[in-house]
Parts: sequence; structure tokens; C-alpha cells
Amino acid sequence: MKIKIKYREIKEISGIAKKLNAEVYLVGGYVRDTILGIDCTDIDIMVIGDAIDFANKTAKHFNTELSAIYKKFGTALLNINNLKIEFSSARKESYKRESRKPEVLLSNLSDDLSRRDFTINALAVSLTDKDDVIDLFNGLNDLKVGIIKTPLDPEKTFDDDPLRMLRAIRFASRFNFSIEENTLSAIAKYRDRLKDNIVSQERVTNEFLQILESGVPSIGLNLLYLSGLMDIVFPEVSNLAGVEQRKDYHHKDVFHHTLQVVDNTAVKTNNIWLRFAALVHDIAKPKTKRFVEDIGWTFHGHEEAGARMMKKIFERMRLPMTHFEYVEKLIRLHLRPIPLASDDVTDSAIRRLAAEAGENLEDLLILCRADITSKNPEKMKKFMNNYEKIEKRIVEVQDKDQLMNFQSPVRGEEIMEICNLKPSRTVGILKKAIEEAILDGIIKNDYSEAKKYLYKIKDSILNNAKD
Repeated sequence: MKIKIKYREIKEISGIAKKLNAEVYLVGGYVRDTILGIDCTDIDIMVIGDAIDFANKTAKHFNTELSAIYKKFGTALLNINNLKIEFSSARKESYKRESRKPEVLLSNLSDDLSRRDFTINALAVSLTDKDDVIDLFNGLNDLKVGIIKTPLDPEKTFDDDPLRMLRAIRFASRFNFSIEENTLSAIAKYRDRLKDNIVSQERVTNEFLQILESGVPSIGLNLLYLSGLMDIVFPEVSNLAGVEQRKDYHHKDVFHHTLQVVDNTAVKTNNIWLRFAALVHDIAKPKTKRFVEDIGWTFHGHEEAGARMMKKIFERMRLPMTHFEYVEKLIRLHLRPIPLASDDVTDSAIRRLAAEAGENLEDLLILCRADITSKNPEKMKKFMNNYEKIEKRIVEVQDKDQLMNFQSPVRGEEIMEICNLKPSRTVGILKKAIEEAILDGIIKNDYSEAKKYLYKIKDSILNNAKD
């Protein structure tokens, strides 16, 4: 089998290799993705011999400099024209059990391909000889049938580098492949290696988020659960399994319901943090589960309890705290829209939801729609119609009140000036009173009305503050 090399830069590197009489190969992800018809700008080039020397000569050819050099591993990085090209010397590796960083020895093509994590990543194409795909471990067939399999003994592979267990699931989820039986068994057997502190939490979390970014995230999430890795990576999600729900609302336990919600969300958006919110929206159901006669299982307050769990989860998983408030807000509000479908719901209730959700209102409604997982078509139609009614009411009220990104028209500095106050809790009370009056429809979302209302209420609030 031959592959078509897409980038001019690779063709020029081929010319450099031929001129220097060097033995150079395309390997790994670029070969795999090209065969699958996927664009790939991360290019791995293997050199028999000194890859850093070859990389320096390549950089000189392009009138630039290498982006990074890692002498210990015989690798160098060249960023050029939106391509990330990594040059590595062909090598074989040996591991000490207390580290996933290998000891490296220069070697040949066969040794280098055998050290790769999976057969689909152990493919190579010569840049100086025939451009046929070199396939020593049946990777082409595994690509064809959709199998994730290690070139060598999977137990040794995962014992040496436990992160490869998560990578196996990430590739299965990304490509909708299955994991070969012995490989999956080895993951289950060696899952506790992830507890041995040889893989950083940042690396684990990065793999997890890439699984969540895949086209159908439930494939990877379910594999994490079945292999036992979810118990280690995200135990709160594992704990959702087996938690029953009321049959009139959901047809699955909380774990499988959650997988469906994540997949529903993934159909609508690539926003990883909205997908993450979908994953954790019911995270507190196990701890809030109660049985009530004539009703069944209830989860009163699970939205608030779930929101409060997020800070520790973000800290433990080393998730970027810049997204913490967004996820927390969506969990806290995810039950709020559906009661608004009632015909007699007030504009005030609509205003309050829109004000609390703010710029995240659209994402909240995506999550709420995704949360409908009933298999009953009549119920699905009813729930979806309810959300259409809610969305229509929100648009009407927002258009009327101009409440997007709502806050008091009279700002804190002006309140302090009018009331002769210094920064204090009383300023916040006055500002909140104005906002509540707007939300309740007492005054319009208008500066002059808000200022007039401030003069009306300020004396009473200031006197109470003195008391």
C-alpha cells in the first residue's frame, strides 16, 4: 500500500534525506491519519542515526531554527508553516518500574516500531526508498477492521507506561474502534498502575478531556468504566452506575443516562466545558438519593450539591479554574428551565433565570434539551415542546426588558456618591434591591427609573443598616 504525501515540506525533507544519503521514515500518527483520510499537521520523522543533526540541517534548509532539542531522547522539534515536525532517532527503550521515562539506546527500524504503543501507530513510510507502507505488526489490517492492539505483550506495554491504557481508550473513542480482548484485559489488570504516581495528573486529565472531545464520547467513557479506569480517573462518575431513577423521567440508571446526555450535547457542540457540564450535571445524585412512598427515588437538591462538589474536583483533576464558575453555574441551573413551561409562569421567573444564566443561557438550554433521554416518543415530544415554549418566552421577555448580561443600571460608584457611603455591604444591598425590583417588574431595566427607585428606597435601607 502507498500513501499520498500531502505537504510540500515533507517532500523537501525527502529531498534532503536523499541528498545526505540518510535513512529517514515517516512514522506514527501522520501515516495512520493519512490512510484514514484525516488531515494531520503533527508529523513524526524517524532517522536511523543522529536525528538532531538531521533536524538541524533541515532547519537550515528552511532558513529557520529548531523550536526545541531533547538530547537525552535524541529528538528535536521544528515548527514551520503550521506544521509541527518532530525528528527522533530510531531507538529501543527500557523502563524502570518507578518511572514511565525510558532509558534510550540508538537502534534500528524494527526496534523503533516495536516500542510504539499500538499497531495502528507502528506504521512507517520511507522518505528515501519506496513509498510503500512498512507494516511489521499487522497495523494496516487493524486499521481496516477497527482494532486497538499493542505490537508486543500488552501487559508489558501498560506496565512500562500506564498512560498508554488511557491512550488506548482515547483512540478507540476517537475512531470508534474496539479494543482487542487481550489488550482490554491487560488494561483492567494493570489499571492500578495509574495510582503509582508515575503519570502526572495533568497527563491523565489531558487524555480524559480528549476522550470527552471525541465524536461519540460515550464510547470512551463506557470503556473507562468497564475497564475499571474510571474508578481511578473520575470515581464520582463511576459512582453513578447502578443508581436507579424514576421511570417516568428516565429509562436508565444515572451513569447510562449521563452517557446519553453527554452524547446528546456532543451532537450540538464541540465546547468541551459544556460537554464536561453534561458529564457532571447529576454528579451528586448518589449522595442525595432518597426513596419516597408513591413517588420512588428522589434526588432533592442534587443540583446544588453537585455545584458544590466542583471546586474539589477541579482542584484534584488539575482542571483550569477559568472554567470552574461556568460548569458550576450550569449544574446549579440545569433544573430551572422546565418549570417555566407552565402557561401561568410570570415574566419575573423568566427574568430571573435569564439574569442568573447571563451569557451562558444558550448553553444552559442546550444542556437541558440534552438531559431529555426518555425512549417514549410522546414524552420526548412533550418535553421538547416545553423547551420551545420556554425559549420563546425567554426571547420575548429579553427583547422587552433588554436583560441580556443583566446588572443594575445604577453602578456601585454612583450609589456610594448619592448615599455618601464607602465601599461596604450596604452598597451591595442597595444595588441588589434595584436589581430585584427590575426582575420583579416593579421598574423597567432603565437608568432613570433605577436611579429614581434608589432615591425612593435608600433612606429605609440606610436606617436599617444603622440598626
